Amino acid sequence: MVATMPTPVQAATGLPPIAGAEAKILEVVNHNDPVFLPTTNLRLENITSAFACALHMHQPTIPAGQRGELISNLQYMYEHPGEGDNHNADPFAWCYQRMGEIIPQLIEAGGNPRIMLDYSGNLLWAFQQMQRQDIFDNLTRLTCDPRYQPYVEWLGTMWSHAVAPSTPIPDLKLQILAWQQHFASIFGYEALKRVKGFSPPEMHLPNHPDTLYEYIKALKECGYRWLMVQEHTVERLDGSGLHHGQKYTPNRLVATNSHGETISIIALIKTQGSDTKLVAQMQPYYEAKSLGRESLGGRSIPALVTQIADGENGGVMMNEFPPGFTQAHHQIAQEGGGTVGTVPINGTEYLELLAAAGISDEDYPEIQASQQHKIWQRVDRQNPSPEAIEAAITELNQIDHQFHMDGASWTNNLSWVQGYENVLEPMNKLSALFHQKFDALVAQDPSVTQRADYQESLLYTMLVETSCFRYWGQGTWTDYARELYRRGETLLEHS
Repeated sequence: MVATMPTPVQAATGLPPIAGAEAKILEVVNHNDPVFLPTTNLRLENITSAFACALHMHQPTIPAGQRGELISNLQYMYEHPGEGDNHNADPFAWCYQRMGEIIPQLIEAGGNPRIMLDYSGNLLWAFQQMQRQDIFDNLTRLTCDPRYQPYVEWLGTMWSHAVAPSTPIPDLKLQILAWQQHFASIFGYEALKRVKGFSPPEMHLPNHPDTLYEYIKALKECGYRWLMVQEHTVERLDGSGLHHGQKYTPNRLVATNSHGETISIIALIKTQGSDTKLVAQMQPYYEAKSLGRESLGGRSIPALVTQIADGENGGVMMNEFPPGFTQAHHQIAQEGGGTVGTVPINGTEYLELLAAAGISDEDYPEIQASQQHKIWQRVDRQNPSPEAIEAAITELNQIDHQFHMDGASWTNNLSWVQGYENVLEPMNKLSALFHQKFDALVAQDPSVTQRADYQESLLYTMLVETSCFRYWGQGTWTDYARELYRRGETLLEHS
């Protein structure tokens, strides 16, 4: 068991371990060492097609304890079982740990399973607040035990489940680093070194040129090699949709900002919709079975079906996923031992096998965020300016009712911006207050991030950015956001 390693400040204040070790984190994550290649039992030449499944887990932190203290919504469910579907608290808690039993059982039965895990920082903190060592024991088994770790890949994410397009740009890297530090405090630095893929909350991808550039820049500075993107959130550079086969191979997501700087990162495409039935009933496996190999850069590679779903939310994930997952992997084992034909694989494992076969990042097709082609039709991509970009956006907003710079997510009919000004305005204000107070201090003395006032202020800044305070509409959830803002503002103005 890897023990949690809270700093003295965090142990004394009850704060989650979200800051104070930035230099060490960046030293650990910035490497090019293979993660899965030394242990994988898969060979590219034996694989016809593959599928990669991820489980997303999250519960927001809310100011709803018995005395108004910060608690997890999971704890609130336990304490108020008669409200809504709060009776599902126990099934949810079981969902958070059950892969720690399912994966070992499949391996011991001769299977070759794979799973990717995406847990928000809020949820990791919830397990600590609630002293759920049983959940940590199961997750640690998957993360650190060499018998099982090669089959499981953790994906990084934003600490407080913040959606990137509406998160203040200076906070993107803070959110990413906070999750990395929290994860390392639980599972250790060796486990963090293996986290090379990123799962954006709500699969939300910013499409403003400057925001997307800063997002990718932050991801790369924090050591990430790839991220998962939703099929309809990206386009080819000419504005057309992805070719059919392009959805099943890696792509290179390119971002050019308003100063003409360009950056890119590998993207694996999450296909189809967000219906949890896709993963619960193992649709990715059955879709992969219908595919063959794809041509990339003159080479033949296995097609990859990538999919993610909430790991606990809804009856199909609570009840249908375990037998569906188990049955599919038993069938795979019978057909080829899980190493031949159509096989499960994890994202980094797939990319490392391709790299070992001589395929470089430059071989992957270039894509960009959706709607960006409309901007680049009006602005010279080789010589842009902030004024030209904003003029193009203003013009497009006036003449094209389908155009927007809100980004896109797996909830295609939901805006994370429109109608939530009462949350977004305080969110931006609190972020500005945080940076006004601390940026210059941290620049002069990086150890400032170890101070309790810095960490508590950062916590409230990130909590206000939690997507749930908009996803569920006006009412209780936006009230939570305003209370978090009030507390954060008080901290920053009076501490």
